[in-house]
Amino acid sequence: MSVLLGRKIGMTSIFNENGDYVPCTVIEAGPCPVVQVRTKEVDGYEAIQLGFGNIPERKVNKPLAGHFAKAKVDFKRHLREFRGVKKQLRLGDEITVADFAEGDELKVSGDSKGRGFQGVVKRHHFGGVGMTTHGQSDRPRAPGSIGSSSYPSRVFKGMRMAGRMGGTRITVRNLKVLRVIPESNLLIVKGSIPGAPNTIVEIVKL
Repeated sequence: MSVLLGRKIGMTSIFNENGDYVPCTVIEAGPCPVVQVRTKEVDGYEAIQLGFGNIPERKVNKPLAGHFAKAKVDFKRHLREFRGVKKQLRLGDEITVADFAEGDELKVSGDSKGRGFQGVVKRHHFGGVGMTTHGQSDRPRAPGSIGSSSYPSRVFKGMRMAGRMGGTRITVRNLKVLRVIPESNLLIVKGSIPGAPNTIVEIVKL
């Protein structure tokens, strides 16, 4: 299993060998140095910590500076841990898109676009009361009644109501690698992945 950290650049489209028009996402993936190796004996579990994106020295506090110095790597802005990596890696080893090939299937995780506080029509796809029934003329997108009668005289947990929408961790599986461009550290993946452009994503080869 190969893993990488990357940055979503945006979406585009290409034509495959059959002449089909395929929408795809461009990801700047790596290079990612191994900043820490966790072991069962010391940490209680096995994992590797990868870094991505350089950061100026003035923005790094002393504990993190020592953390990077121990691994002998440049200061990185983003750190993520990955479990289940069977490949033997040591501190300072670098992972690049060269570990991926066309046709590989990926699992990509990231934060979806935040959409702020939204009502029930946008958040839960309610149809709205409409303009023709129940005497509603000024609030067609209102949620309507949310509680029961004298029993149970309360609102059940999980009731679909207005609230914060988006900005949650989303994982998309079975994404296919269409192109690998090692000289630019780019992966071109079929379909869409979570987040807006510049979102940091975790890439795992299935």
